[in-house]
Amino acid sequence: MSTTSLHAAAERNDVAAIKTLLTGGAAIDARDGAGATALLIATHGNRIEAAKALIDAGADVNAKDRIDDSPYLYAGARGHLDILKMTLRHGADLKSTNRYGGTALIPAAERGHVETVRTLIAAGVDIDHVNNLGWTALLEAIILGNGGPHHQQIVDLLVKAGADVNLADGKGVTPLQHARAAGYKAIEAILLTAKAR
Repeated sequence: MSTTSLHAAAERNDVAAIKTLLTGGAAIDARDGAGATALLIATHGNRIEAAKALIDAGADVNAKDRIDDSPYLYAGARGHLDILKMTLRHGADLKSTNRYGGTALIPAAERGHVETVRTLIAAGVDIDHVNNLGWTALLEAIILGNGGPHHQQIVDLLVKAGADVNLADGKGVTPLQHARAAGYKAIEAILLTAKAR
């Protein structure tokens, strides 16, 4: 069986085909032209049943493609919560980083995925990890967020989980200074309560 069949079955969310292909000897972690495994293809499309079948059969949740995405990292970044939780139950590497040097928590915070952020904090991801841009999850939630209710909740979650509210970016600008510059009053209030400077 060619790996393309397994990738195609994952894309279609075709659990029966996935099981048949694996029983027939298809390599579960074989790569396509972009370096993606069938599980990463399933994760791209948020194909929950296909992802479950592959993970249950032993697919590597940390296998990275050519741009350093893995099923775990991609599910976190995109807020694919069901698949993220499955990867966490099956050995997700909380220290693994994407092509920007960030953990799954950083893009989840930036994109406003509240439940994903909550899940990753509970899993024990390093809250103060700094990516290649010099930003933490807290900084990304403020700098790249829109200051709305989701980003307010995320800032609150990060602060309550012990994020360093005074950890500045690479240019020495603090989360509070970024929040003030953007006019995000609610986020500014959360940070001030947490003794941000």
